Amino acid sequence: MTYRIQRLVEERAVVFVCSGELDADHCARLGELIAAEEPSRVRLDLKEVTLADHNGVQCLARLHAAGIALVNCPDYVRRWIAAEEGANR
Repeated sequence: MTYRIQRLVEERAVVFVCSGELDADHCARLGELIAAEEPSRVRLDLKEVTLADHNGVQCLARLHAAGIALVNCPDYVRRWIAAEEGANR
């Protein structure tokens, strides 16, 4: 699977631009990168994510619940995250 994470620093945020396919392995790496940052400043830009499997969506749901902003999130992923969050209540 092809996946890339690019780190950009903006004035008030650290943005991780994700592209390609998002699975458990890629989420583990993304989690490591986020752990090195102040969570309230982190944003994930998902515009270039082409595919997310169940593990990837669970990871995004956990990050979102922890306060990580998800921007440019594909609609199908946003709906899936909402379903995951609803199932965990």
